[in-house]
Amino acid sequence: MADSADRPERELVLRALGPSIPAFLVAAGAGWVIGGPGGGASAAIGVALVIANFAAHGLSLSWASRVSIAVVQAVALGGFVVRLGVLLGVMFALNAVPWFSPLAFGLAVVPATLLLLAFETRLVLRGLGGALQIPPDPVAERAAGALAVREG
Repeated sequence: MADSADRPERELVLRALGPSIPAFLVAAGAGWVIGGPGGGASAAIGVALVIANFAAHGLSLSWASRVSIAVVQAVALGGFVVRLGVLLGVMFALNAVPWFSPLAFGLAVVPATLLLLAFETRLVLRGLGGALQIPPDPVAERAAGALAVREG
């Protein structure tokens, strides 16, 4: 099994988890101060979902990159819709709970997402992900081999 150094996506996820802990605590504290215990819990849940969303995306792309480019595309596009649906589903489910604050949740999710994207961009610009290798599509490989035989 490959370690995290062999999989840039996993390394990106692991590096993002470190700064996410203080962000989680700051969001929970700010939500608590502004909206009481319900606001704190709502903000904390929002940030936790952003972190989980990011980790799910990175790890699913890591898995897909070992399969084929078509699977990477499907996971990248379809996974976004699925993860967004989960985020909205959790928000609507929590909205039925009396202590939940959609305002605190939203005010935590949006900046957490923007900060996470900025962090990810910084890591990518510093070269993380440059070693990403996506294997060729097996169908394309077979077609190239057949073409080489015909031309050969």
